[in-house]
Amino acid sequence: MKAILGRIYFVYLALLFGITMLPVSLIVFIQKKIYSEEKFPKALHNTFRVWMGIFMPMIFCPVKHFGKEKFKKNKNYVVVVNHNSFIDIPVSAPGIPMPSITLAKVEISKVPFFGYIYKQGTILLDRKNRNSRYESFIKMKEVLARGLNLCLYPEGTRNKSEALLGKFKDGAFKVAIENETDIMIGVILGTKNILHPTKKMYAWPHKIEFHFLDTEEVNQYELKEAASLRETVRDKMLSFIELNKNKLG
Repeated sequence: MKAILGRIYFVYLALLFGITMLPVSLIVFIQKKIYSEEKFPKALHNTFRVWMGIFMPMIFCPVKHFGKEKFKKNKNYVVVVNHNSFIDIPVSAPGIPMPSITLAKVEISKVPFFGYIYKQGTILLDRKNRNSRYESFIKMKEVLARGLNLCLYPEGTRNKSEALLGKFKDGAFKVAIENETDIMIGVILGTKNILHPTKKMYAWPHKIEFHFLDTEEVNQYELKEAASLRETVRDKMLSFIELNKNKLG
């Protein structure tokens, strides 16, 4: 019975996402036309927050935020977040209290309507293209220079294993050190229960928690020590997840 209900719920989730996405596409298109490059990220961020503030309760997946007060005014961060599910995407960027840009696979931009919306707040990456990887790193540095946050998943992709946390890549930590931008550690709990990365056409409602744990200052690190910074951040994230693994999904 649960398998049948899970598929019905998946259809409901997908339909509701598509229905709400259409007016949001129009709003984003208009914002892109009327706002300057400096003001557009804030307008986009507010739109995403309103959209997800409506959508997530309607799919019976309320999101609770913890630690937003740790973001200092007039300061930007490289926000690193664990990644277990596609649901992490609509939860992460709108959940950060200030405008942010995300690194995303170029394939997402090809999805009708959602691709247009998503690429407005992202740096697109073609992992198979070496030039694309280099260009994305340059663009990330430009984002930080503009005073915006970067929201990155250091695991690189969804964690489909039984491990609580996947291995981290160096990119987020190198760009943080090079730009002298502190890291904000974020953990999302519960999304794996909603859309599990290994289950197709199945979903189940579950509450979500988005925690901002701590700031890791990067001024004590040199670029050659990016791996050390990476493991320090991963250890802190993993310790928190281990204490709350019953909520992880």
